[in-house]
Amino acid sequence: MLRGYNAAGAGMIAQQRYQDTLSNNMSNALTPGFKSDRSTLRAFPEMLIRAYDSQNIPTQNNLKLPNNHRVGAINTGVYMQEDTPLFKQGDVRETGFSTDLALVNGEMPDENGFNFYMIQNEDGDVRYTRNGNFTVDSEGYLTTADGHYVLDADENRIQTGTEEFQVTENGQVISPFDTTLLGIAYHPNANDLVKEGNNLFRNEGAAVQDAHTTAGVNFRVEQGQLERSNVDPEQVMTEMMRSYRLFEINQQVVKTYDQSMDIAANQVGRIN
Repeated sequence: MLRGYNAAGAGMIAQQRYQDTLSNNMSNALTPGFKSDRSTLRAFPEMLIRAYDSQNIPTQNNLKLPNNHRVGAINTGVYMQEDTPLFKQGDVRETGFSTDLALVNGEMPDENGFNFYMIQNEDGDVRYTRNGNFTVDSEGYLTTADGHYVLDADENRIQTGTEEFQVTENGQVISPFDTTLLGIAYHPNANDLVKEGNNLFRNEGAAVQDAHTTAGVNFRVEQGQLERSNVDPEQVMTEMMRSYRLFEINQQVVKTYDQSMDIAANQVGRIN
């Protein structure tokens, strides 16, 4: 009986966490360059049930031999193992603003390879993003909408001095102040990147490479355009409804077990 409680309760918790992931995806459906999260549900290890008893042997001493046989396996529930970003190119739309840059991937030498802009966070560390919705701050530096500095290929801040600058398809930034190469990183396995908030990723795996010089890496930068989120709102809504129904089913199972326990405790066990 208690195993049923645990299994149904674990199912409710897993679906609640899945709903949180889906809600976050939906809330970022309009965030430029956002990569949707995919949740992985996994069952707890199965438990093997065996029956142990003894068998009477019709002998003079009434011998008893121990006996056990396999009954079967029982599943103890499910849990949400992890969230992993879906690194898939989003649609590109035109904005007309010179500070908006869309990074469009071409062919990659690695199956899970992906390109990113290089960003400097508030601690001075290098982070990576696909959000090209940039702006120019009061000091003339190219920054993200959250105020993080955009870096060049040498990990230096890019100073354009004005919003009237040009960016070529290969990422060269041409402005009255300076001419430099936009910092574009290539990661051979983007699944090693971890979301850090504000649409930024940090690397916890293989070394990040320079996309400009890495053999086989192809990309182009389109100025005045933005890469949209790769979230599919219709699919997310469908998954949210499906997850909610599964949550309700597990909730009903818990109620049924609770009613059975109530009957067992207050009616079956009652002494008249």
